[in-house]
Amino acid sequence: MADAGDGRGGQGGAGRDGGGAAITTSVPARLDRLPWSRWHWMIVIGLGTVWILDGLEVTVVGNIATRLSQAGSGLHITDAQVTGLAAALYVAGSCSGALFFGWLTDRFGRKRLFMVTLVVYLAATALTALSTRSWEFFLFRFITGFGIGGEYAAINSAIDELIPSRHRGRVDLIINGSFWVGAVGGSLLSIVALNTAIFPVDLGWRLTFALGVVLGLVILLVRRNVPESPRWMFIHGRGEEAERLVADVERRIGDQTGRELPPAEGEITIHPRKSIGFVTIARTVFTRYPRRAVLGLSLFVGQAFLYNAITFGFGSILTKFFNTPSDETGYYFAVIAAGNFLGPLLLGGLFDSLGRRPMIAGTYIGSGLLLFGTAWLFSAGHLSATTLTACWCVVLFFASAGASSAYLTVSEIFPMETRAMAIAFFYAVGTAAGGISGPLLFSDLTSSGKVGDTALAFEIGAALMVIAGIVAAFLAVKAERRSLEDIATPLSAAAAPAHTPA
Repeated sequence: MADAGDGRGGQGGAGRDGGGAAITTSVPARLDRLPWSRWHWMIVIGLGTVWILDGLEVTVVGNIATRLSQAGSGLHITDAQVTGLAAALYVAGSCSGALFFGWLTDRFGRKRLFMVTLVVYLAATALTALSTRSWEFFLFRFITGFGIGGEYAAINSAIDELIPSRHRGRVDLIINGSFWVGAVGGSLLSIVALNTAIFPVDLGWRLTFALGVVLGLVILLVRRNVPESPRWMFIHGRGEEAERLVADVERRIGDQTGRELPPAEGEITIHPRKSIGFVTIARTVFTRYPRRAVLGLSLFVGQAFLYNAITFGFGSILTKFFNTPSDETGYYFAVIAAGNFLGPLLLGGLFDSLGRRPMIAGTYIGSGLLLFGTAWLFSAGHLSATTLTACWCVVLFFASAGASSAYLTVSEIFPMETRAMAIAFFYAVGTAAGGISGPLLFSDLTSSGKVGDTALAFEIGAALMVIAGIVAAFLAVKAERRSLEDIATPLSAAAAPAHTPA
């Protein structure tokens, strides 16, 4: 049920969509003032659940490495190739997919690309399950990562542009944290897949990938109903479509609640543009917003190294130092993964109420200090497999909320036209740091069998996390409950300032 003020925004833009003529619209204000509804749940389920698939993918592959390398698995592949080469190719695919699809998402729209990237993921995962040669497995792991990387850029852009500003922090954190729901499922699923009393050696691992395809198809059916971002529409000269879409959502929510929506306060005038060049994107991110660029890089690199310090060698740490059977490490990882999800779930609301700066800085610094404490307890010989897992669980409870806020931060602090590409860039840097530099740094430390080396790995991850938290304490943007257009003025806005403070 649109109010009278809404109509002025729509009429102001009518007939002026083409040729770069100015469009005046209240669409952003109308989206931000919507009450939570079934429509928003549809967006969360249709877009956010893909992180569960990513968590499932990454965890399953790591946990079934021993089964893939076993004689009779149907693949001539070694343990090291699964956890090394295949993992590196998945990371490389994620980075390149994020950059490639991020650029296309800003150019051609959120909906078109979040459909394409999911199809790429589904096809590659299905082909992985059917692999009969090692090179096929490696190729399809790269393509799977390529699709997942594209998902991060397209999905985070769409979610932030469709969710009301007062809920954006909580929803974004929980959605990004849902990766660990998939990790729990992957850990438990791998335990079943490794049981040859249930599945033959050459079938169990294939069924785990097939399950990912089934879940992805369900998500695809829901995602078909998720609309294009109205914010992207009016900036790309489709103002009338954006107005109709928002008016339809308002009518549906009004019918559901039985109440009139409050008036939308605020309009914006923009000059539509079809695309933004790489030079303009780079200049915007690094010249207009240098402090925000430093913030984004710090958050992504810090969380990447902390996570690799713990998760990269967690299995070998448990088996080498505590004689934990390798087929039981999945249970320990499931506990860690549960702690990771509970962090964003329980702390997410505070990012909208207490604010971004104290919560980002607090979760980063707090998790880093807790990991320092864990390193000391470990080096002093005070921990068992159970208590070390408990320490990791507490560390990652806070670290996961912080890591999820990194995605939230880079998706809301840069202008609309650069959003997907900015997400892609910082994601690629963080993923490369964690997936390439991290293993190179931590592999020798966590596999040496020396207590001091493993404690040093913890301390390196903790130090980088604390440094990132200190950067956030000074540079984090107070974005809570603010419109995206207020946080970073669109490049297409009429009378946009020549220089925006960093």
